[in-house]
Amino acid sequence: MKNKLYITAYIALLLTSSCTNQIDVKSYSEFSPAIYPDYKDVTIPVNMAPLNFFVCDTTVDRAILTAGHDNIYVKVSDNKVDIPEGKWHDMLSNNAGDTLSITLCHKTAQGYEAYKPFHIAISQDSIDPVIVYRLIPPGYALWNRMGIYQRRLESFEEKCIYNNRYGKGNCVNCHSFHQGNPSEMMFHLRKRHAGTYIYMDGEMHKINADMSQQLSNPVYPYWHPSGRYIAFSTNKTFQMFHSTDPNIIEVGDDASDIIIYDIEKDQIITTKSLSSPDAFETFPCFSPDGSTLYFCSAQAVDSVERNYKEVKYSLCSISFDPANRSFGSEVDTIYNASEGRSATFPRVSPDGKYLTYTISDYGTFPIWHKDADLSTIDIATREAMPMNAINSNDVESYHSWSSNSRWIVFSSRRDDGLYTRPYFSHINEDGTPDKPFMLPQRDPMNHYLMQGFSYNIPELIKGEVDLDEHTTASKLSPIW
Repeated sequence: MKNKLYITAYIALLLTSSCTNQIDVKSYSEFSPAIYPDYKDVTIPVNMAPLNFFVCDTTVDRAILTAGHDNIYVKVSDNKVDIPEGKWHDMLSNNAGDTLSITLCHKTAQGYEAYKPFHIAISQDSIDPVIVYRLIPPGYALWNRMGIYQRRLESFEEKCIYNNRYGKGNCVNCHSFHQGNPSEMMFHLRKRHAGTYIYMDGEMHKINADMSQQLSNPVYPYWHPSGRYIAFSTNKTFQMFHSTDPNIIEVGDDASDIIIYDIEKDQIITTKSLSSPDAFETFPCFSPDGSTLYFCSAQAVDSVERNYKEVKYSLCSISFDPANRSFGSEVDTIYNASEGRSATFPRVSPDGKYLTYTISDYGTFPIWHKDADLSTIDIATREAMPMNAINSNDVESYHSWSSNSRWIVFSSRRDDGLYTRPYFSHINEDGTPDKPFMLPQRDPMNHYLMQGFSYNIPELIKGEVDLDEHTTASKLSPIW
């Protein structure tokens, strides 16, 4: 099949050459140059921005993109393949469900040599149009420059929602949306103007509920489908640094509980099953129908700082009645940490079929754990789903589902071991993932290697947030 595609691509190249009279292909090579980012054999949504790339280990002068009867001819400069946006979107739209072939060519004294083409599958499944993330330096001490940004996925347009320069260097984190609705958003501010802020109906509000009986200010939010509640955890957190361990940073909890915030009543509700002194409960997540709360729980241990590698989290659930604001009496263990590893960051696909979570050797904060991978459970059968196509030899951590349950975006450090960058994977009908691809950039080599920021908490949403950094600051300042 691959040989047929290879021959087809060459025939298309010849046809293109004869029509444009710009390429005279004299020879063909079985060599396939390495490219950055690695977009070979990935599956992309029909509404994704051009996958511009850099050719790494040879000189290239031309690129031919072929799908169906469509061809795009690209003149390559300094080994950067910059694909015209309009022609790219026409090609994807015309060939959804088909395969795109890319052939790179090098000019020689005898004419052009064409390298072995690589292929990209164009899925008919679209992806939500916007991704929101926090940009933050990858270090663990200096975070005076950070902000929450939104990016349109069909283009390279990025806008700032909030920049912490307006709060004189305060920390902003944990942005979250009600079922991907850009008009219902929340985030935390720490240090200056500390608090949890909710943006709804064009207005900014600060949570004023009494938190004096809680372990800390709330973190790790997840909205109830009704939009009335937000689940949080409250945590007593510690941080350590290692000089020889490959997991150079360790963040853990000395204690943690889960609470539910009632937006209408500005009240906190919880239950003993979610706030036991004998367990560390964290990372809440509602089911799509709102009747179940998933969370992670570990047996409490003494001296967590000394025994942090012994702390492992199980994946649990408890029923929730939103009308009566009540919880069930039974806690169901879906994945038991006694099997050997620790589960964190649960997220349910919007169709209710799959529960994806991060799995690591130990602990509650695996974003610096090189052993951290993504894992998925079929909710109906409780069977584990293979996720080898997504995972790498470095960190995979935070993740978010698209509203149609056909795409997942996740944070990974596979690129260089230091910066987290967003990767997308198509999820097939049977729950298996396709090879992931990095968020496209207009100039990916310059952008990813020179900008100096990690992408934190990538969230897919259904449209643009109607806030920019100036508007957000103007709405926050009266509350401050």
